[in-house]
Amino acid sequence: MTETTVDIVLFDGFDELDAIGPYEVFENGAQAGASLETRLVTLAETDLVTASHGLRVEPDGTLGNPDILLVPGGGWTTEDGVRAVVEAGTVPAAVGERFAAGATIASVCTGAMILAEADVLEGRPATTHAVAMGDLAASAATVHDARVVDDGDVLTAGGVTAGIDLALWLLEREFDAAIAAAVETEMEHERRGEVVR
Repeated sequence: MTETTVDIVLFDGFDELDAIGPYEVFENGAQAGASLETRLVTLAETDLVTASHGLRVEPDGTLGNPDILLVPGGGWTTEDGVRAVVEAGTVPAAVGERFAAGATIASVCTGAMILAEADVLEGRPATTHAVAMGDLAASAATVHDARVVDDGDVLTAGGVTAGIDLALWLLEREFDAAIAAAVETEMEHERRGEVVR
């Protein structure tokens, strides 16, 4: 069986839990039987990435052509993190390229603004952190106040801890509800709300 590959793209100023929460869910999913390989990646080679609260992470490598590309948020209300990434344009361009090549794209929190800049969300249902709801609506997405929105090949999650719910939903959708339930039990996490589809 071919492994499903997940790349979580990191950039300076990303929110720690937006990336590490889903990473832990996916790693636990693999241990529970999902045929899944998850990597923390950057666009260019680098030794360390510094997250919004100062955590320094050593990436596994550079962005490949994953089956699922997950984009964290962090920093939309400042000049750092997502705001800087959107203005630079390279991460949104890479997201758009992977989407055009057939990858499923997912975002957590204000990572949805990177998807919007990549023209992935136009006319689609989506969600983000409360601080960016108005900006997301202005991007031509149809905004929902939800923890997780699933539009097939594009998924978005609300603020911070919603990324854990998103990753659990992906385990359920792509592999098996029993695997997702086992991870939920292992992590002592209870999902909130229904997935908007």
